[in-house]
Amino acid sequence: MAEAATTTKAKSTKSVSSSVEFPAFELPKLDMPTLEVPPAFRDMAEKSMSQAKDTYEKMKAVAEEATDVLEDTYATTTGGISDYGLKLIEIARVNTNAAFDFVGELIAVKSCAEALELSTVHAQKQFGVLTAQTKELSALAQKVANDVAEPMKEGVAKVFNKSAAR
Repeated sequence: MAEAATTTKAKSTKSVSSSVEFPAFELPKLDMPTLEVPPAFRDMAEKSMSQAKDTYEKMKAVAEEATDVLEDTYATTTGGISDYGLKLIEIARVNTNAAFDFVGELIAVKSCAEALELSTVHAQKQFGVLTAQTKELSALAQKVANDVAEPMKEGVAKVFNKSAAR
């Protein structure tokens, strides 16, 4: 019986709500005065937008130039580090060959005095070679540093000068 009452109640609610019509809601029409923007204000706004666009384009160009400078610097650095690494490998090869040659000569000695003399000569020779190799590596490192720093310095100065001039 409770089910029948609920069903009847639902049906009656349905029929009541579908038969009632509400008027459409409309916004009131208010007479708003038309405001004209003064021409001076409009001109100022247009100039501001134009200046903002110009500034954006200039900053975009400066950023692109700075990116190019950094890319060139990175490429130069990579090449310099590669050259330095190759020089280190060459030096290691030369020093390893000298060590093997020394051991080969050391095996052939017949007395302690001869071994001592051979060791002294080898040490003096290797000290001279090591000094020359150190100078060579130092010069190469200096060259790489200059090759990287100079274009970067010029590029950054160029970018800053252009941005300051604009």
